[in-house]
Amino acid sequence: MSSEVLLEEFEVLESIYPSELTKISETVIQIDVEPEDYDAADGGEQLKITLEVQYPPEYPDSLPNLSLHAIEGEGEIEDSEINNLLKDLRAVGEENIGIAMTFTLVSHLREQLSVLVKTRMERRRREEMEKERLAIEAEEARTRGTPVTPESFRAWKIKFEQELATARKAREEEKVRGLTAKEREEAKRIVGRLSGRQLFERNKNLEDETLLEEDAVSVDISQYERTRRDEDEDEDEGITFSDSD
Repeated sequence: MSSEVLLEEFEVLESIYPSELTKISETVIQIDVEPEDYDAADGGEQLKITLEVQYPPEYPDSLPNLSLHAIEGEGEIEDSEINNLLKDLRAVGEENIGIAMTFTLVSHLREQLSVLVKTRMERRRREEMEKERLAIEAEEARTRGTPVTPESFRAWKIKFEQELATARKAREEEKVRGLTAKEREEAKRIVGRLSGRQLFERNKNLEDETLLEEDAVSVDISQYERTRRDEDEDEDEGITFSDSD
């Protein structure tokens, strides 16, 4: 490689990349490279790396030594991505053995960075869509609840009626505890005198077995008070007055 050939290539590169190119030595340069169609307003990712080219004495009849370095603060790039980019660059260099190839290498690298950014954007878009889909499915599952079948409805109805009967019995027992011993006896006597229809109306949501249970006491104190009043009225109505009175 003649120094004149390399100097001529450096002059061309400096005119194309005036602010991006840094000359390290007579045979080593660095060029900062970013995607060719980078547009932050379009959601493009900020990504820039440095291509270092070390020219061997046999250049351009042999491939230069290439390396890539991430620029701090210009976007993260993984080692696997760097390795893939270098592999592509070396393949392009092999195709251009015998001619000045640095500009071609830089152009190809810019294209590959554009592809990398678009690939990342598409991957993020798919991930966001998947998260949104999962969130929608989770919300639908939360609001949909358990489907009702005849069997599940019957099971729920039995449980509901049992809970209702238990609550009613507890209320009745609470009322009975508030009575005196004499009032309890009177209440039992009144319950025994109630007709079947009255018993049904007082406890229509209970199962027949509950009504027939031995020692089961269910007393409606309001019924007891109404019966006492009815008896007093009956006694009053039984009093008659003769003309002699």
